[in-house]
Amino acid sequence: MPNQDVLAVVLGGGRGARLYPLTKLRAKPAVPIGGKYRLIDIPISNCINSGISRIFVLTQFLSASLHRHVYGTYKFDVFSHGFVEILPAEQTLTRADWYQGTADAVRQQVYRFLSRGAEDVLILAGDHLYRMDYSQFIRFHRERRADVTIAALPISAADAPRYGILQTNDEGHIVAFREKPQGAEQLEGLDSRRGDERPYLASMGVYVFRMDVLVRLLEESNGDDFGRHIIPAAIESVRVYAFPFDGYWEDIGTISTFYQANLALTRPDPPFDFYDPHLPIYTRARFLPPSRVDGCRMERVVVAEGCWLYDADIEECIIGLRSVVRPGARLRQVVMMGADYYEDDDEKAENRRLGRPHVGIGQDAHIERAIIDKNARIGQGVIVHSHEGEPDREEELYVIRDGIVVIPKNALIPEGTTI
Repeated sequence: MPNQDVLAVVLGGGRGARLYPLTKLRAKPAVPIGGKYRLIDIPISNCINSGISRIFVLTQFLSASLHRHVYGTYKFDVFSHGFVEILPAEQTLTRADWYQGTADAVRQQVYRFLSRGAEDVLILAGDHLYRMDYSQFIRFHRERRADVTIAALPISAADAPRYGILQTNDEGHIVAFREKPQGAEQLEGLDSRRGDERPYLASMGVYVFRMDVLVRLLEESNGDDFGRHIIPAAIESVRVYAFPFDGYWEDIGTISTFYQANLALTRPDPPFDFYDPHLPIYTRARFLPPSRVDGCRMERVVVAEGCWLYDADIEECIIGLRSVVRPGARLRQVVMMGADYYEDDDEKAENRRLGRPHVGIGQDAHIERAIIDKNARIGQGVIVHSHEGEPDREEELYVIRDGIVVIPKNALIPEGTTI
């Protein structure tokens, strides 16, 4: 059922430094995932599937490709009240600053939200992988007459230092909050599920605010961040509840989590299911031809549209849009994002004249434990091996993060290179 009195606000403006170099040329929510999607598709699709069709996306850093994707993907017909509108950081007569944090971004745009006459505001992150029916979240919030409701995930003590931890009473009312507690002393007394193997509740960074309460909290606080400033202040002054969520959820905040979340999609029973017929994840319609696979040995591989794979050995990999993998190549645990275009005959001839590799994976290349960003050119005989356990470093042609080799967008790795 449509939630016409709910506004969704997707926060998509962060710098994404921990996802570098995938964020070197794009905003974090524009990073491709699962072979054909982008991270921003997850919260927007969750909204659409939940009957929420009035959606704002707040952007800031390197947002051109994000804007292009959103405007080219999410179009509602003229007879509906739905929209996906981008609100970039902008100078005004009263402010010349960029967004200083999640709460400051909403504060700078809140007058636009007030003009829409919504009862509740759903605040979402643009870089999480999960599926949630927000209509149940809204219903829970309203049934308890909450001022603020926070989606909460049960976690273990070992995971607690990564998250903001909520403590609730028996009715689900949040009575305490601590941001990223370190050690047993800081965790003491915060267990909300006593006796459970996951006794702590972590904030997922997914919130519902009553509109009037959101405005008041933003006016009363100068804090720039929801997790560090607005939520602790709300717990002290208004009715804040925790909405229990026990499904799959991953914050795609680092190269390691991005890589592992992608590879998990190749499992026979993946923790996140892009194949749900009732709750699809939407993305841009590209009208690409089917993928062509000739003479390959493939095991646990996800292949997007428009690919050409020839006489290759591919295992536990994501093969993104328009990927080309040439004869003799061997790929193990590779996340390949594909390409934005096909090379035409003139460009291929120019590549041969210059001795430059074509876009895609060259003949007899052997690559393992790597992320290959879009439009990369991997030459013949290139070898990329695992660097697990090695320190992070950045080289001219590649970056190593968490032991994973990342080949940046548009990179050229010459023939015979060993990484």
